[in-house]
Formats: sequence, structure tokens, C-alpha cells
Amino acid sequence: MIDNALVVLNSLSGKKEAFEPINPGHVGMYVCGPTVYSNVHLGNCRTFISFDLIYRYLKHLGYKVRYVRNITDAGHLENDEDTGEDRIAKKARIEKIEPMEVVQFYTVDFHQTLEKFNTLPPGIEPTATGHIIEQIELIKEILEAGYAYQVNGSVYFDVLKYNETHHYGKLSGRKIEDLIHNTRSLEGQSDKKNPQDFALWKKAEPQHIMRWPSPWSDGFPGWHLECTAMSTKYLGASFDIHGGGMDLKFPHHECEIAQSQAIHQQPPVKYWLHANMLTLNGKKMAKSTGNNILPMDIFTGNNDKFKKPYSPQVVRFFMLQAHYTSILDISEAALDAAEKGYHKMVKAVDQLSTIEPGEKEGDFDTDQWLKKCYAAMDDDFNSPSLIAQLFDAVNFINTILHKDHPIHKTQWETLHKMMNVFIHDVLGIAPEKKSNDATESKLNKTIELLIELRNKARVSKDFETSDQIRDQLMEYGIQLKDGKEGTQFTLH
Repeated sequence: MIDNALVVLNSLSGKKEAFEPINPGHVGMYVCGPTVYSNVHLGNCRTFISFDLIYRYLKHLGYKVRYVRNITDAGHLENDEDTGEDRIAKKARIEKIEPMEVVQFYTVDFHQTLEKFNTLPPGIEPTATGHIIEQIELIKEILEAGYAYQVNGSVYFDVLKYNETHHYGKLSGRKIEDLIHNTRSLEGQSDKKNPQDFALWKKAEPQHIMRWPSPWSDGFPGWHLECTAMSTKYLGASFDIHGGGMDLKFPHHECEIAQSQAIHQQPPVKYWLHANMLTLNGKKMAKSTGNNILPMDIFTGNNDKFKKPYSPQVVRFFMLQAHYTSILDISEAALDAAEKGYHKMVKAVDQLSTIEPGEKEGDFDTDQWLKKCYAAMDDDFNSPSLIAQLFDAVNFINTILHKDHPIHKTQWETLHKMMNVFIHDVLGIAPEKKSNDATESKLNKTIELLIELRNKARVSKDFETSDQIRDQLMEYGIQLKDGKEGTQFTLH
């Protein structure tokens, strides 16, 4: 099924380019994964859902895709550069636990959250701590090539030396002159020759608990180095797609390019793809301002931002209604609209199965519709355009249900097959779970009994018990709502 119609927006050129893999029929894709020191936030989830869409569509087209997504479990300092404390080590120090306990806890949270969003796992998920040897070897090669220097047990990449023969800043559109002009002198404060230089290896201070032996010191690798080490190990010196959030363009991805070019003297990546940010109620999400919400808070409704919970599939559908390169704002009104659209779409697909096609054709060109669906996804994975085409089909299905239009067998077969393919396989929207009537009846009666016990506790002013029942049910995804007509419940 593979053809050459797909075009992608390459961040390196700033233009849409025809997608032609280095090895025909095969795609190597690397996506920067999370630093596992806290719960994965919603903006990260949008990035991973975007690349899940890309992964799914490439597989649908028939490509054999090697999808690598790393776990950063060491080396990512607080300030995203070369100062401050290791984020994971800091969390471990505050909570008085081992760093690898922090890593394990938040890696599990990351996987469980993405599973709720119905994302496919990558083929390889390497960790930074699992590739210390590879990182040390890369540093040796960069030193040998003359693009790095050692000082006091640390090793730094020499950006100005590199820029003499290469363009540092070409991905993010920065010029080295501007970078020099906009940075403060580090004289007396740092071992670096220049403020623009970045760490390949940092000597560990006595209090630093995450450390490994190296030829230069007991220390730890720089954050930027790990992705170069893991991407080249599993995908080669040059591969097809490197993805991540827009915020990683500079300095992270810029440094990756410099490291790889210094060693291999060739561009490491053919197509750089970047997902844009997610805002909340029109403002940037940030823990410091309180304008922040975790995925689980949305799923349970346990938050002060929205009046009700929303399912993971509704949130995923909402995210796919915008192009992955566009800024997307999440709000209650937007989620309500997405929820209505989601239910309308899946209901129409379910009802299509009950329709008996005839010999007379309906007023809907399924062949043309199918071409438009593929044209949408071939245009840099344009999911909102695809969703618009799906709703054209939904409207046609609804006219058939109202007996206003006939549908021919071939039309029905195309719609029945391809609606499921695009919704479930490409967009990754999971089908709604069918409930067992008998089980649902027993569950409802059990919840009603608990509501009755809670009401009795409230009448008796035993608020501790009534709150415990409410909170425990909320943990199980059952939300109680008290109103004039009594207590109602919803399942999530």
C-alpha cells in the first residue's frame, strides 16, 4: 500500500517535504521520552499521542517502523542546562528514598497513563542509565574529533569550535552571534570556556548520589548526550524521523545534532517533527501558577478546573481535533464539544452495522470520500481534516438511519471497513466498552446501597463515614453528585 503521497513538515527546513525513508519500506523513528521524576503532565501526553498517530499511520501505510522512545532516568538537571541538581536525585532527596524508586514509580505512572490513552508502546524503550557505557564511548569520539575539552573531571562540547565548520542553531533558527550576545559571562563561575558550551560529562559533587566511573571522573552524563547514544545505537548514525515537543528544539535537539555531526560528519536525522504545546483555559500550563491539571484529575473529575470528568478517549479525540503542530487550548467548553462529537461518531459506526444495504446507491461518493481521507493524513498527518471527512460519513449514515437515503452494498462495505480503520487503527480511538446488562444491574444496585448508607451517615452527622464512601467510590471511577432530586452517580 506504500506510496509517495505522504508529505511532512520538516522543522529543519521549515517546509513540507515528500516523505522518502532512507531505506525503502522501513522507517526509523526516535521520540524523546519523559524525565521520570513526577507524574506525566497533559502537555507531554499530547506529544506522545501525536507521535502515536504518526506511528499508527506509517504502520497502516505498510512501513516496517522501528519506534524508539527513551526514558530519562539520570542527567537531566533542574535548569535544563548544566546547573542545579539532578531532577530525579532531588526528588529522591526530598522524599528520602532511592533515586531508582523515584524512577520506577513515575515510569509505571507514565505507562499506565499512556495505556489509558490507547497509545501503542514503542518497539524499544531504552533508559539513560542503561546506556552509560555507550555515552562514555561517544564522549571519547567527540574528544578525539576535537570538538570537546576536559576540565576538572568534566567534559564540555566546544560550541564555538564546532560552529567554525558547522551551523549550531540551524534547527531552531538561532545564530551563534546572537547566542553569544544574549548570554552572561561565566568567568569565575564555571569550568566552561564559553557560556554556549554544554556538558557531555559532569564530575559529581560529593553529595551527588547518582554517579558512575569514567576516564575523567566519577560523575554522570549530560542530558543531551543520552538521546544521541540511544538513537544511534538502535537506528544508526542517520535515521528518518526524530520527534519531540516544540520546547526541545533548543537546546536539546540542537545539541543532539552537534554531537552526532561531530562524530559522524553527516546529518543524524532526515525529518525533524515537533508537536506544539497545550494550554489550559487560554494560559500556559505551569505548576507554579496553579494553572495545571494531570490526566488522572480529568478522568476522575477530581479537580477545580472542570465540573465533570471526561474519559481518556474523549480527551484523546479532543487532542486529535487540532493539528499536532498547532497550539491547542483545553477548556471545559472544548471538552464538552469533543465529548458530543466522540459519542456521535462512535454511535454512527455502531449503527452502521445494523443497516441492511440494498441495490440502490445513496448520494455519497465513497471512493472520493476515501481519497479525501488519505489526502488528509498524507498532508503531514492532518488529523482534524481526517475527522472532518469522518463526520461527512457520519452525516450520511444518519440520513440512512432516518430512511432518507438508500445505501448500496459496496458503499456499505467501504464505509463499514474504513470508518473502523480510520477511527480505531489510525486515530487510535478505542471502541466503547460494551457492558454486560446483568453485571451492570448488580453494579447499579451495589452503588445505590452505598449511597443509601452514605445518606444515613449524613443524617446521623457521621460525616467521616459519608466522606469516606464518596472518596472511595471516586477512586474507583464512580462519581457521586448530590442534587435536589437526590444523589446521582456516573461511571468513568
